[in-house]
Amino acid sequence: MIFSEIYSAYYKTVAKILKQALSKPTELNEIRRIVSENAFAESLLAIEPSITGEKWQLIKADGTTPLKNPPEMPLTTLEKRWLKAISLDKRIRLFGDNLIDIPDAEPLFTADDIFVFDKYADGDPFEDEGYIERFRFIMQSIKDKKSVEAEYISKSGERAIVRFMPRYMEYSEKDDKFRVVGLKGGSSVTLNLSKIISATACRDKYSKKRMVKNFRDKVEFELVDERNALERVLLHFADLEKQAVKLDEKRYRITLSYDVSDETEIVIRLLSFGPMIRVTAPESFAELIKERLISQKSLGL
Repeated sequence: MIFSEIYSAYYKTVAKILKQALSKPTELNEIRRIVSENAFAESLLAIEPSITGEKWQLIKADGTTPLKNPPEMPLTTLEKRWLKAISLDKRIRLFGDNLIDIPDAEPLFTADDIFVFDKYADGDPFEDEGYIERFRFIMQSIKDKKSVEAEYISKSGERAIVRFMPRYMEYSEKDDKFRVVGLKGGSSVTLNLSKIISATACRDKYSKKRMVKNFRDKVEFELVDERNALERVLLHFADLEKQAVKLDEKRYRITLSYDVSDETEIVIRLLSFGPMIRVTAPESFAELIKERLISQKSLGL
């Protein structure tokens, strides 16, 4: 389960509930609070009935636990080997120096064990000290919600200056590049990090109203849980904020939040699930689905 953030979150959340139950009887509202703070919105669908119905036999009806000691999750040999492999990734230094130190473990895999046939060869210079410095500076600006003045090389090869509010960083596996997405004058702007020559703090400020205008949107769809569709959808969209509501034994209503600039990609990703899902809102997104299907049909796809 170490490769799934969903199961990892489940384990950690249940451990927090059990630690609470060791100190005092845990009530239903307390279980719900811990789940909402530490897991996903849809986690209540699995965790709450399994605990309150005593399916897992971890919490008794009176809110106490039969456990005598708090749950601990020491690293297994497999987990250590996986972390060791991650520590060898050339991108790891972007996030700090000496983040992972496991000298007694052999890596589970190395870069030589992986062959990606459709990746561009001109990826970002992840080990360049200047690139690392700019990456960390922009990431810190995102956390601090501060504006940045960046000098970058435009598509025409000329140098330009842009002042913007960075919102998040995204990575393209195919391009092997990082992009920073932000707001400039209330509109979205995307810059390849490798094209940024320098980045400094600036005093430009944007109102909250302008910051969120036309930046994010939501799509709602119903899902039929056949052929393990629910788990596949939750894993496929693990990178997005989402909510899930159970409608009956087989149907769920899923709501995804996404960046407006990624709308076409979201349409394609949803279409990959075929008849298992049906977009219900907004109507404009449903129209995009229809247009895409009509276009594919006209091309004989």
